[in-house]
Amino acid sequence: MFFIIGLITVIACVLTGYVLHGGNLGILWQPTEVLIIVGAAVGSFMIANPPDIVKGCLGAMKCLMKGTPFKKQDYVDLLALQYTVFKLIKSKGMLEIESHIESPSDSALFSQYPKFLKNHHASHFFCDYLRIMTMGVEDPAQIKGLMDEDLHSAHHEHHTISHSVMTLGDAFPAIGIVAAVLGIIITMGSINEPPEILGKLIGAALVGTFLGIFIAYGFVGPMGQFLEKYFDAEHEYLTCIKAGIVAHLKGNAPAITVEFARNVIPPRTRPDFKTVEDACSEAS
Repeated sequence: MFFIIGLITVIACVLTGYVLHGGNLGILWQPTEVLIIVGAAVGSFMIANPPDIVKGCLGAMKCLMKGTPFKKQDYVDLLALQYTVFKLIKSKGMLEIESHIESPSDSALFSQYPKFLKNHHASHFFCDYLRIMTMGVEDPAQIKGLMDEDLHSAHHEHHTISHSVMTLGDAFPAIGIVAAVLGIIITMGSINEPPEILGKLIGAALVGTFLGIFIAYGFVGPMGQFLEKYFDAEHEYLTCIKAGIVAHLKGNAPAITVEFARNVIPPRTRPDFKTVEDACSEAS
């Protein structure tokens, strides 16, 4: 919703201000300039990035419509799930969790948290490390080191996607200048035309510069910045899972383990102690 509101605000304010200043909207309609700028930008983007990054960027566009990926309630559910899992392990042993992590979608335990299950990256991350623990690996330092590498790798991949989009945004002003120069070349070829025709040709050429800057700083650049923040939020969510697993492996009781996990959540989305305590009590 915020993405749509932002798009409308940018377009409406710029065009309205232009019209109120006496501008003619018809002059801005230059399909050939759009073809040059957008086509060159897309082509250069494909040259600069391998196919998997291009596909990743296209897939990430759906994130723009989601807004904030995790709210306080999502973290409450995550902490309650961790409490339930670690309590089950403490009371009945590590092997008791095996049937749940082999098929989380069929698990009565995990099915209580449908939004967590829909987050395939988070559910796989949690279940993969629980599976390693069922194999007998219970050294906190070893598991923490492995999770750190895993999180770093995933975060780097996501950062590559957001950085590629921001780099594309940085390219638009320069490509807009290319379109403007081509327009000036056409204008110079018509130098004998009367002033009113030359004026239209020069105006059309300058539209290229306008579009390059407008698209870069009004749309593509902010989209890349949003994706960077979105991926940072996903990293924070996985870090909460990591903190819970490490705290459990160090021998803490489930309630203490969950408190360790709660305290690594950023303040803007961190639920208070009482809310988490009530959620854990209901889950048990």
